[in-house]
Amino acid sequence: MLTTTVAQTWITRWDRQQEGYVPDREERFTALIDAVEAGAGRPDPLVLDLGCGPGSLSARILDRLPRATVVAIDTDPLLLALGRGAHPGRRELRFADLDLRTPGWASALDLDRPADVAVSTTALHWLSPDALRAAYTELATALRPGGLFLNGDNLDASTPGLSRLERALTERATRRRFGDDGPEDWRQWWDAAAADPALSDLIAARSEAAAHHGSESTRLAEHAAALREAGFGEVGTIWQHGNNRVLCALRTA
Repeated sequence: MLTTTVAQTWITRWDRQQEGYVPDREERFTALIDAVEAGAGRPDPLVLDLGCGPGSLSARILDRLPRATVVAIDTDPLLLALGRGAHPGRRELRFADLDLRTPGWASALDLDRPADVAVSTTALHWLSPDALRAAYTELATALRPGGLFLNGDNLDASTPGLSRLERALTERATRRRFGDDGPEDWRQWWDAAAADPALSDLIAARSEAAAHHGSESTRLAEHAAALREAGFGEVGTIWQHGNNRVLCALRTA
């Protein structure tokens, strides 16, 4: 178990690294949690966080909705350890070591009732199109009828001209935010983590299966089609800056 100080230090550094790719990340979090609060249908929702990483979104949900229960799902041992270490004794937050690419992950959660909401942020684009469709199909089985799914990610428009323009807006927002002094990138963060003796055992535990191999499902249309196939009747963008958007889907009742 990592100390709380070590875990929180690395999560702060993680959040800064992520902002280099998503300069409006905190605004996206706010919009996404607004939608959770408005759409959950109860003050104590059961929320699934898919590809939770170190729990940045999960923690923010509970800060806003302290009566909620969040089940945070990931398969990376280091990121899960950071999340657990940063939130010791927070009983309303449970981390689950499950791979969204492995069939049966939804039933393995062993939920005592269907979830009201599922969320994700900057995570599901790592899945291949086939794995994405399978994950959304399983997700539908874990949500109650009328349940809500919210995915915050950089998802491109379907046409090349709009896609280029959306990306340009995001790139300009990053330059305005950071100028020439941008944060470390993904690779630099992981290299620094590998050099920290406090994380050495967790780095060694990371398997090839836990590693990412490139962004495979980055188009909005791929996600929308997969969600409709999985039984989500309404699918659309509810917040957007450039290609940074919150995609919302409602499970058919």
